[in-house]
Amino acid sequence: MAKSKGAKIDSSASIEKLLWKSADKLRKNIDAAEYKHVVLGLIFLRYISDAFEDLYAKLKSGKGEYAGADPEDKDEYKAENIFFVPKVARWSYLQSMAKLPTIGKVVDDAMDAIEKDNPSLRDVLPKVFARGNLDPANLGGLIDLIGNIALGDAKDRSADVLGHVFEYFLGEFALAEGKKGGQFYTPRSVVELLVEILMPYKGRIFDPCCGSGGMFVQSEKFVTAHKGKINDISIYGQESNQTTWRLAKMNLAIRSIDSSQVKWNNEGSFLNDAHKDLKADFVIANPPFNDSDWSGDLLRNDGRWKHGAPPAGNANYAWIQHFLYHLSPGGIAGFVLAKGSLTSKTSGEGDIRKALIEAHLVDCIVNLPAKLFLNTQIPACLWFLSRNKSNGNYRNRTEEILFIDARNEGHLINRRTRELSSDDIQKIASTYHEWRKSKGKYEDIKGFCASVNIERVKELDYVLTPGRYVGLPDEEDDFDFKERFNSLKAEFEEQLKEEARLNKAILENLKKVKV
Repeated sequence: MAKSKGAKIDSSASIEKLLWKSADKLRKNIDAAEYKHVVLGLIFLRYISDAFEDLYAKLKSGKGEYAGADPEDKDEYKAENIFFVPKVARWSYLQSMAKLPTIGKVVDDAMDAIEKDNPSLRDVLPKVFARGNLDPANLGGLIDLIGNIALGDAKDRSADVLGHVFEYFLGEFALAEGKKGGQFYTPRSVVELLVEILMPYKGRIFDPCCGSGGMFVQSEKFVTAHKGKINDISIYGQESNQTTWRLAKMNLAIRSIDSSQVKWNNEGSFLNDAHKDLKADFVIANPPFNDSDWSGDLLRNDGRWKHGAPPAGNANYAWIQHFLYHLSPGGIAGFVLAKGSLTSKTSGEGDIRKALIEAHLVDCIVNLPAKLFLNTQIPACLWFLSRNKSNGNYRNRTEEILFIDARNEGHLINRRTRELSSDDIQKIASTYHEWRKSKGKYEDIKGFCASVNIERVKELDYVLTPGRYVGLPDEEDDFDFKERFNSLKAEFEEQLKEEARLNKAILENLKKVKV
């Protein structure tokens, strides 16, 4: 194995930041959107190689339960839920080739070899390393950098360290990509808040628009942190973007989370539901905001629309009813939506919201701070729906809805982006839990939270904006001129960019036709 000259990086709290800075320097003129597949692919390869070589050494020693074992027998690794890594793909081999001008092809061949020997990874791994815009010297430097994550004597912590690095890099690439990054990544603090409120200790967890799999990773972390059993939860997901689905598969594999039920098809969850018969205990999701291109015209009479047909021009209430369709009789759903979903009456949305409230399905609404999301300036909120608000596990809250206005929580991490701290998350989550408990210590806090009888919601025409109920004046909640102006400006600028891109594509196609 070739020794790298660089100093090893220890597994301290700053490892992710140090690695990111070093890796970003090697990016040169490659877009973050493309570069993420190079870096994340290598981190994944390092992870599966470490896990393989650890078991390989045990099999080769032939001691105890490994007596007579063949270290090159693929079934030995399958039995231990470890990916088999062929010789041409092992990290030690790649590092020995890192200084060669052909290293790009070597890595691409390694990815092909791994997929061939591991059917669950077929069509998942990136083969982008031999492209002309990736300098072989920089690629070799990146391999050395990732190879220098020093795990010291704590080899057993390899997966955990690399898992943290992978997750951190997903977030940093999302920040670097801006709006496009938000399409595959939900901010970690938002995911943590959803999971802390839902508490998915046991059962089936479903995300029908799963992005890069962050909801599943955070659910697994929650179970582990609370001394639960990982095998008590099973995950089901769907993603329409194949590139994003590949990131999800790698993100889950590096955490040793079974992703066999995380499906991809380019038609999406509405047109081609990959889990038609699933009834989940928890639904957790961040669907696209105000999606107008969801094929609503083709689904006017779909059986999922129990509370009214959603408008063809906006998928918000289609998502809500899709989530409900997949909830078990005692299930609970938590998801992100545009704040406009709380008040809209367009094309029957108000009637659907009324039906949801009168069916006693709405459990809690949380108003989120601005600037949490990378891909939009549209104000956002969290919905929590419960199939059975009187199921005996908690107090009967059938006639109540909890409203939390968290717009003043969080802190800026840069000029454009805000995040919730651990204290913010605990404050919001504990408010919900104390409200739900039989003998909880919940009390209304003016300007922050209020437990409201459904009759009061009916009086306000079924509007679910938290500011209407927690003690803030209507005008303060409903119209912030500066926030609205900035939001409209950002959306307008994005529309102009999109129109320019489309016009350019049309012109290029016209030129091709003329030729």
